[in-house]
Amino acid sequence: MGNRRRVAERRKTKPAVIGGMIAVVVGGAGVGVYALYGGGAAADDRTQSTSATAEEKAKDIPSGPLSATEVTTAARKFLTAWQQGEVTAAAAATDDAKPATALLTGYTKDAHIKGVTLTAGARTGDKVPFSVKGTVSYKGTEKPLSYDSALTVVRGTGDGKPVVDWHASVLHPDLQDGDTLVTGESGTPPIKAVDRDGGELTEAKYPSLGTVLDGLREKYGKTAGGKAGIELRVVRGTSAKSSKASDKTLLELSKGTPGTVKTTLDPRLQAAAEAQVARKARSSVVLMRPSTGEILAAANASHGFNTAFQGSLAPGSTMKVITSSMLIEKGLASADKPHPCPKYFTYGGWKFQNDDKFQIKGGTFKASFARSCNTAFISQAPDLENDDLTKQAQQVFGLGLNNWAIGVPSFDGSVPVQSAAQMAASLIGQGGVRMNPLNMASVSATVASGTFKQPYLVSPTVDDRTLAKASRTLSAGTLSQLRELMAYTAAYGTAAEAMSGVTGNVGAKTGSAEVDGQKKPNGWFTAYRGDLAAAGVVQQGGHGGETAGPIVASLLKLGG
Repeated sequence: MGNRRRVAERRKTKPAVIGGMIAVVVGGAGVGVYALYGGGAAADDRTQSTSATAEEKAKDIPSGPLSATEVTTAARKFLTAWQQGEVTAAAAATDDAKPATALLTGYTKDAHIKGVTLTAGARTGDKVPFSVKGTVSYKGTEKPLSYDSALTVVRGTGDGKPVVDWHASVLHPDLQDGDTLVTGESGTPPIKAVDRDGGELTEAKYPSLGTVLDGLREKYGKTAGGKAGIELRVVRGTSAKSSKASDKTLLELSKGTPGTVKTTLDPRLQAAAEAQVARKARSSVVLMRPSTGEILAAANASHGFNTAFQGSLAPGSTMKVITSSMLIEKGLASADKPHPCPKYFTYGGWKFQNDDKFQIKGGTFKASFARSCNTAFISQAPDLENDDLTKQAQQVFGLGLNNWAIGVPSFDGSVPVQSAAQMAASLIGQGGVRMNPLNMASVSATVASGTFKQPYLVSPTVDDRTLAKASRTLSAGTLSQLRELMAYTAAYGTAAEAMSGVTGNVGAKTGSAEVDGQKKPNGWFTAYRGDLAAAGVVQQGGHGGETAGPIVASLLKLGG
């Protein structure tokens, strides 16, 4: 051993660890001679054996699509453990045991649900639906509980074994990750929401109002004069609250005494709005009164999320109403003066074009607005500051300041300051601009009345809250031209077909908003008639005049 140590000390190249063995490389030009120490051939055999074992283990990890047997077996394992109250075993049958353990434990201790019976339905691919029946019991008060849910089986990341893909919605479909189920005296007394005529508003009668009623209770339950009852409810976690989701009552064990909250909704128009969106998937609409800001109707085809009030979508060419007001004020456009509408216009490195690459030669700005020529607006980008559109939306139309107080959670629109191509895209309602039907109905209402009046669902006199205000109004000349543009579009432009038969003092604008990953754009439509203004969107619907237009026009006709 002494001689071997001295030989090693004379070498100039430092030993390196290779495959768990010490090796010394002698020589250059890519020629290597390996001297092995401490084990010789036996060590080499062990290394090969270890490597082979790792490869064999990797081969043993299941992969690929799950078989029907794997899906049903994994689902049965989870459901059986849950039904038997074996929380640890049930959580271990998922891919995220910690949150599963917490929620399954709370199901019994906090939600006070007992006697659970779970019945699996027919598997569809990797998904297994199941029904839940149990009893909620709290301080001597009991009530049966039943609902349907579903789970999805996936392969575990470590071992490839089939496990339940854990999300809070597996436990109950109304739960979002981070939410909890709680039974007890409700922190918020129930409310009886009524329409402007005093009739009760219920989700059974008006399916779109489920989220609205939840929001009304959350805001006014403690001040409306009611008394809390005992209930099973969803308590929202941090992530859900950041999206302005309200706590939700799932089951009342004993009714409290509701307080009454009066809304501005018109029962006839609300019923009509519900009927309209029921005919068109993924549609939403809002109808309001420009002179006051009162919301008369709001409806969504999908009832789980209030897109009408809380949606955040690119509004497409309906945004050109705001952009036009800005261009007219700056002297960059005038209704009856010539205005460019080329096939293409490049700005900020992007090449913009019109629908079907059309152009208008020798046309006016009014013709470009009515035809919804994108390049007529993009071509003005070089003469604009990056924050011009943001200021116009905030100062004149009251948008994007996050200060609306309509009575329930809402999104007030967003027109961020952007530069280069994104700034140009925002002029036609793309880029970072985001709106919903409430916002765009308010835009038409501002044009119709001449002044921004913040929309509201509950009168501010109920709770002395302060409504948002715009810092300025359009000049008489600009407002007159803007109304002329919208009136012409309603009569002769892209909105003419939908607005046919809508008489009186009218104006409209259509829009189509491209969305990544969608084959069809979202269709938008905003319009006014006298002291009514409305806007709607049909997601993945196509052209706004053909999809959202008939919904909006029908309400304007009925309301008039």
